[in-house]
Amino acid sequence: MRGPQSAKTTRARSLRQSDNDAEAKLWSELRNRRLNGFKFVRQFPIGRYYADFACREADLVIELDGSQHAGSAYDRRRDEFMNLEGWSVARFSNSGVFDHMDEMLETIVAVLDGRLVEKTISAEFSFHPAPHRHER
Repeated sequence: MRGPQSAKTTRARSLRQSDNDAEAKLWSELRNRRLNGFKFVRQFPIGRYYADFACREADLVIELDGSQHAGSAYDRRRDEFMNLEGWSVARFSNSGVFDHMDEMLETIVAVLDGRLVEKTISAEFSFHPAPHRHER
């Protein structure tokens, strides 16, 4: 049975209150089941990490990254951990929220609908599917 995890809850609340402009803008599109009825939560704890956004019904994590994250070994380890925990990880650049929101949302829907299942890496986007994603 799950009990309260006050330290994780406190940390998640703190992160939600300090989100950046890109996170706030994307959250306005994801909250209250606005994206095709899928429920997302913010700053969801997965092990020792906190996902920017998570859709539990689809085991999908959405991360927004500033330029300092490009090629980050930390992010690679984090993605690998989340994959091993059964989560697929989609990473977008912060600038994509402001410059390509419609395309970003369509990409998220493609993942949620199972139309995007292969590992994908580009300058503005990466997708690391969990091993079970191919079995759906």
